[in-house]
Amino acid sequence: MDASFTLQRTDSTFEEIPVIDFQHAESKDPALRRQLADEIRDACINVGFFYLRNHGISESIIEETVEAAKRFFALPEDDKMQIDVHNSPNFKGYTAILGENTDPTGNGDLHEAFDIGWEENPGSDNSRSEGAKQTKATTNAMEGENIWPKDLPEFKEPVLTYYHAAVRLGLSLFPLFALALDLPENFFNDKTTKPAAIMRLLHYPPQPPREDDSQIGIGAHTDYECFTILWQDSVGGLEVQNTDGKWVKGVPIPGTLVVNLGDQFARWTNDVFKSTVHRAINKSGQERYSIPLFFGTDYDVRLEPIPTCVSDDMPAKYEIVTAGEYVKSRLEATYAHSKPVL
Repeated sequence: MDASFTLQRTDSTFEEIPVIDFQHAESKDPALRRQLADEIRDACINVGFFYLRNHGISESIIEETVEAAKRFFALPEDDKMQIDVHNSPNFKGYTAILGENTDPTGNGDLHEAFDIGWEENPGSDNSRSEGAKQTKATTNAMEGENIWPKDLPEFKEPVLTYYHAAVRLGLSLFPLFALALDLPENFFNDKTTKPAAIMRLLHYPPQPPREDDSQIGIGAHTDYECFTILWQDSVGGLEVQNTDGKWVKGVPIPGTLVVNLGDQFARWTNDVFKSTVHRAINKSGQERYSIPLFFGTDYDVRLEPIPTCVSDDMPAKYEIVTAGEYVKSRLEATYAHSKPVL
């Protein structure tokens, strides 16, 4: 690559979210991988969101995880509060309805959630791919054990099975993001030896009509990590904001997952890759379920500007912090309004 080449930010807007076929992600033909990376580059620069078709996670794994989520959220509130996220030093466990306020101008988010991070799944394939295995010691406050509900059989195994399938998918995306940035395909390998992938099970109750948007499913926000892999049910409610301020509906498309970029990639790429504002509003009159997996790098990785994304005309915009410092600061702000006063 010409050392003088620099990727450019764009102010283009969009009216729909592109659909990308992932079937050639691991093709032996470099031309097919390059073509796929070019599609991803276009989506990342101009939209910050794309649907992923032929992603490789089976419908049976998804269905079993969704059923497990429904069983968990149907538990009595007192049982769920036994694993309240505020009792966890690493933001794992249960978040009650209105327990988050993603948009500081809102009145709380009308959903409940259950969060986990990396954990081995006995009896299944836990490998993170060659060159991306759990090799670093646990040293960051964001790392640590998951908290699971007691007396809920057939919950942990399907949840972890989906988690590991989504992690494998995430790791297969990194080489394509590298190509999209005109970097070697292995650029992210040493930065994802212990990828900080946080997964959420989300339940949105039916949302009563309001004259304003001060209390919705999840308020307008950007995600904190490199990218998010989202499964959503057929109810819908995802909305993505384009550069004109218009909310574009992220309608559910059967057989696809939604991928959106987060702040770590925006900081790394000097905003060449868009971390796009989005929200969720459930006005369907039905319950809504979704499963996002927020995929970041190792928490000790410094979010320094990628060389292909800076120049004299486009100097670095952000102070350098580690991935763990950034995510922790954002989560502390999100939960601050519901943290018990001691």
